[in-house]
Order: sequence, then structure tokens, then C-alpha cells
Amino acid sequence: MRILLFTGKGGVGKTSVSAATALRLAERGYRTIVLSTDAAHSLADSFNLAIGNEPTPLAPNLWGQEIDLLHQMEIHWGRVQNYLSALFVWRGMNELVAEETSVLPGMEELASLMQINYLAETGQYDAIVVDCAPTGSTLQLLAFPEMARWYLDKIFPIERTALRVAGPVIKRMTDLPLPDDALMDSIEDLILQLERMSKLLSNRDITTVRLVLNPEKMVVKEAQRALTYLSLYGYATDLVICNRMIPSSVTDAYFAHWKDIQAKYHQLVEEAFSPLPIRDIPLFSDEVVGVEMLRRMGEALYGDTDPATIFYRGRAQEVVKNNGVYQLRIPLPFLERSAVRLTRSLSDELIVHIGNWKRNIALPRVLSGLAVQGARYEDQTLVVSFRAPEGASTGSASTGPAAAATRSAAAATGSAAAAGTACAG
Repeated sequence: MRILLFTGKGGVGKTSVSAATALRLAERGYRTIVLSTDAAHSLADSFNLAIGNEPTPLAPNLWGQEIDLLHQMEIHWGRVQNYLSALFVWRGMNELVAEETSVLPGMEELASLMQINYLAETGQYDAIVVDCAPTGSTLQLLAFPEMARWYLDKIFPIERTALRVAGPVIKRMTDLPLPDDALMDSIEDLILQLERMSKLLSNRDITTVRLVLNPEKMVVKEAQRALTYLSLYGYATDLVICNRMIPSSVTDAYFAHWKDIQAKYHQLVEEAFSPLPIRDIPLFSDEVVGVEMLRRMGEALYGDTDPATIFYRGRAQEVVKNNGVYQLRIPLPFLERSAVRLTRSLSDELIVHIGNWKRNIALPRVLSGLAVQGARYEDQTLVVSFRAPEGASTGSASTGPAAAATRSAAAATGSAAAAGTACAG
């Protein structure tokens, strides 16, 4: 089974690319379903077909689903929401406002994302294509299961035990609503489902993320940050898709300047995302709506290759901590050993130069306030060292989902980054 997650800045064409990929997979014989985790569903508009909240046949081997978020919320969050609502009302909040407030930010999208678990476990599909919410929301969702796991391991047993001991006393003193065993079981079940989802989405043999972007400065920068955090959370990215490239056959003078701009930022895409493969989709003369136009987009994107292919294996980059020193490790195969020059920008970017090769890297928060100690190129990997903040514990820790919360907390101790350079052999 393959699970493909498409994400990127809003408006770059994620839905069209997701739909085109799903159609291409179905036409190659994969039993494929395409769904959206974005509350603003647009899959039906993309296919120009009606899609319901249950898997809806769209073409041979292809189904689509626009998830009923209210129904998903009731399944995964209903009991917890009812308790929170009662607690807010007890505190004096208006009942209607309490009901709305009891839905935590991102829970609707998260409940939608959990549908992937169900679809995968049914065994009815060979490929699940997910049109994700815009980048920021998607990264928050992908980080949430690990935080939930930590809560279950560290806090949940303590709270449950405390309620059993102190609950009878509290009930005699106040009418404060207290969570019962059924509610605690519901929370535990929710977190365990999130953990299963996290394991499924972080399985690099099953799930990969594909970044969709347009050759524009703001879009490319957001995609850079997305790649950084996807790497930190342990999710595999196997393809970058540059959408709406003006074809070289367009010779109208009006588009000449735009073509120059696109060429400039396409070069930035290559510098920012190497060694990830980059595929281009042209700007079509017609709107990409309906099966025929989606088929054209799929052909332009994949050609004769199988969309289920894992186009890149391995981490594009990772952060580790060894003996109190943070290291940014970037696989760079086949480069000749030469002097490495690093330029630090004021926008928390690290620009790496090796000979005529250059790469722009958006630093995660844990590194953005730290000074660069130096860099070296070894074992086909560029290793950039950063001084850890004073008072940080020594030891070693690797990146991945388990380290996400610690890294975010450590970032708060860093100071503002200043521009500068560092060199190493």
C-alpha cells in the first residue's frame, strides 16, 4: 500500500495535483482513494463530479471522499467535547459559546486525517492520496500525535490516579464536573489512534510527502520551512513539484518577464531542495478541471513513471545532538571534497556553498539562535555544527518524532541570529 500526502502553500494547486495523481494511479490499476484534510473541500470541483462523505466512485479503480467533519468529530472527540463544554458552562460561559470553544483548534482537520487509519486498515485500497491542508496546518497536525503520546505516558497515569483518590472528596465539596472512567478511556483511545496514525504516516516504505509549489519567492520559502520540519518530525519527502511553469513555447512578449522570474526562482528551488527530485508541471492553456484535464496534468507530471514510486529514499536533512553540540546533517552524495563556506542570513537561513554548488536551508527554531561552530564534509554528508545554548545538557539525541517537543522547548533559550560566515575544510 502507498499513502501520498500532498502539501504546500494555499493556492499552489495541491488539490489538482492530488486529483491528477490519484487518477494516474487508478489508470495504472491501483485501487485508489483520494480525500482531503482541508476543511474547505475542493476535490469535487477539481473532478467536476459530485463527491459525498462516503467513498464515492469517480472512475474505474478510483474513489473520492469529502469527509463529514462533524461526524468525524463526534466519533473521535464527542465525549471529550461534551465534558469540556460542561466544564466551561460550570465556569459561567454561555452554553453556545462553550460548545464552540470545546472544539480545540485543528481538531476538525485532525479528525479528518485520522480517517487515513480507517481506510488503510480496511485493506480495500492499494493507494491513498491525501490533499492536505495548507502547509502550516499540516505540520501542526503531523506533530500532534507525538505530543499526545508524551501526554499519555507522562501525565495521563498521574491524572487518572489523582482523580480516583481525590474525586470523592472533590465531589463532596463542589459541583465541579469531573471526568469519569468512560471519558478517560475515550481520551486514551483517541491518543492511541493518533499514535497508530503517526506510525503509519512515518513508515517510509508506505508514506511519503510531496511538496507542491509555484516558482515564486514566498511560496518557495514556505516550502523550505515545510521540508525542514517534515525532516525533524521524521516524515519522508520524496518529490518536489513545481506547478504552473510557463512553457518555453510561449513567446508572447507579455510573458517574457514572467518567464525570467520563474527561471530565477526555479534555480532557487533546485538549490533549496537538492538532492530531492524536482518535477515541473506546465501552466495549461485551460483550467485544470474535469477528468480529461486532470489526465493531462498527470501525464505531464509523471510521464511513463509510476506515481507510486518512492522517488527519493533517505533523509533530506536531519538534526542530531552530540556532546552538547547540535549538528545539521545534509546528505550530499557525489560532491568533491572542497572548502565549505557558510553564510548566515538575518532571516534564519543558512546558505551553504561548496565550490559552485549552493543550497539555501531554512533553519528550525532550535538552531536559529545558535552560532555556527564550523562545517565538514564526510561520508557523503555535510555536517554543520552549532554551539548549544549555555546550560544545555550534554549527551546525544537524534531527530525524529520523539525529539520534537524537546527541540521546540530548547529554541526558547537561543538568542537572535546575526549575519555572518563560517568556513571549514
